[in-house]
Amino acid sequence: MSENLLIEAQNVFKSYKTKLEKVTPVLKGINLKIYRGDFIALVGPSGVGKSTLLHLLGSLDYPDSGTILYFSNSGIIDYSTENPANLSKHRNKSIGFIFQFSNLLPEFTAIENVIIPALIAGNNFKTATNKALALLENVDVAHRKDHKPSQLSGGEQQRVAIARALINEPDLILADEPTGNLDSENAKNVLELIQKLRNQKNLTFVVATHSADVAGIAQKKLVMKDGKIL
Repeated sequence: MSENLLIEAQNVFKSYKTKLEKVTPVLKGINLKIYRGDFIALVGPSGVGKSTLLHLLGSLDYPDSGTILYFSNSGIIDYSTENPANLSKHRNKSIGFIFQFSNLLPEFTAIENVIIPALIAGNNFKTATNKALALLENVDVAHRKDHKPSQLSGGEQQRVAIARALINEPDLILADEPTGNLDSENAKNVLELIQKLRNQKNLTFVVATHSADVAGIAQKKLVMKDGKIL
């Protein structure tokens, strides 16, 4: 089983300072192993550290102490010692992010939003466009490819965001309340889409959620309380 290990957090602590310089502990000694093909739901009340943990696993932020290791095909990446430029390349190529709000760039069309990470990764424009169009077809919004986010429904925006997360064929998808901003029908559709894509591409998902429906389709449910995984 160890050869399928994808990412590991070892004794991770994280705190934040308020404007008054008060230190607020958020994560208090997290230990977590994520294996390739896992579908993990992080559940627990607001403020317990779910989003913070996702940010650390995605190298969007750094822990105060502890270690996060990513087991790539080319070797082990230690987030705490890796060169920042190399870590950015790793994040762009190996990790896809889906947020509660789609975070699409408003001045770009749907297909342009999907293309951007591929261009950053070094794909030429034609290759990136072909990949983006195929993904938009897969998530059923190719007919809206030339529309800007303001012209899309919430469900369509989230589908475009999912396509963007997949454009560089990542091993790991980190999703923070991916259905939290959607009505029940769109939430159901996005949930079905996530299941379909995971099965198609054998992706590893870690999802922070308050939704019982999202947690219900996960293979593993990890309950967080007081900055720890119970």
